[in-house]
Amino acid sequence: MLKGKNIVIGVSGGIAAYKIAPLTSMLAKAGANTTVIMTKNAANFINPITFETLTSNKCLVDTFDRNFQYNVEHVELAKAADAFLIAPATANVIAKVAHGLADDMLTTTFLAAQCPKIVSPAMNTRMYENPITQDNLKTLEKYNIEVIQPASGWLACKDIGAGKMPEPEVLFAYLEKACGYKKDMVGKEILVTAGPTCESIDPVRYITNHSTGKMGYSIAKICALRGANVTLVSGPTNLQPPHFVDFVSIQTAKEMYDAVTSRSQQMDIIIKAAAVADYRPSQVSTEKVKKKDGDLSIPLERTDDILQYLGDHKKEGQILCGFSMETENMLENSRKKLDKKHVDMIVANNLKVPGAGFAQDTNIVTLITKEKNVELEIMTKDQVAERLMDELLAM
Repeated sequence: MLKGKNIVIGVSGGIAAYKIAPLTSMLAKAGANTTVIMTKNAANFINPITFETLTSNKCLVDTFDRNFQYNVEHVELAKAADAFLIAPATANVIAKVAHGLADDMLTTTFLAAQCPKIVSPAMNTRMYENPITQDNLKTLEKYNIEVIQPASGWLACKDIGAGKMPEPEVLFAYLEKACGYKKDMVGKEILVTAGPTCESIDPVRYITNHSTGKMGYSIAKICALRGANVTLVSGPTNLQPPHFVDFVSIQTAKEMYDAVTSRSQQMDIIIKAAAVADYRPSQVSTEKVKKKDGDLSIPLERTDDILQYLGDHKKEGQILCGFSMETENMLENSRKKLDKKHVDMIVANNLKVPGAGFAQDTNIVTLITKEKNVELEIMTKDQVAERLMDELLAM
């Protein structure tokens, strides 16, 4: 969603400057129009030609360079920017922008910009932890400049500690949050469940399903990027949790039930996208497990019905959404679930349709409410998440 956005990246003189090359490549692939401004010290770490090649825009270094068109002069560039990121941000640059100093192209343009501004500190641990630097970072936050917390680890100076600039994927996520999506969910509390649950039979075996969590993770990601406060309750998956969400890891259906029900009354919208195992071994199963004719015989009991509980205990004004995966009579069975569970929407998809269901990057769904069915064509799961949230917000 950064296509057509004007992104300005300020690069100051730190070894982490090399990480901005893959970031600008990611932005180009996303369709963003990116301009890089470097301090003179930064040019000692990476050549401006690198950024010009990746962005197809002149890399600006000298405030008084006359070899550029008027419309990329620092004030005009600041006016056009949809987001401005300084990365790496050295202690020196942080000190200057915190106190309004503008003595080079980067700081002059940063001071003139009124778009969302982000700073990613990168420096020696002692410099980062110095009270002066910490005060300067607090000053930036006071002026609504977002500060990305540095990572910890082995630094270029051979110290171990805080001060590493995050990877390009993290910086990209902050830019995406800053200007990639409309902020129509600010202040809303959203809870999303995702992934499978696992019910242990013994220390080796367990009952689960084929859910990968991709749909739920996409929903949580889109809600966060649109400004919501998101809690993601997830069973075991191979996915990295989305940025900017409160992540709650669970294993069993009971753990998911407890995590969801304990938070449900604080939520404006709850979306149950998890594929919870319907059965678990009964409490006496460890004593009853035995083989009959080569088959494992295990007494089972039903797991708690999370969606039913939410529907029965729905607070006024709350929106509830569940998922239905059917192999036949999809609309009929899903509508029955809508009524039985007392929810506002069921997202139904047929597992037999190519491009839909578990482990896919795409999905084909029908959004079912009491009033209508909205059939969506094949989309990426991020796109499905966007349409889903548009429909839920309209309710």
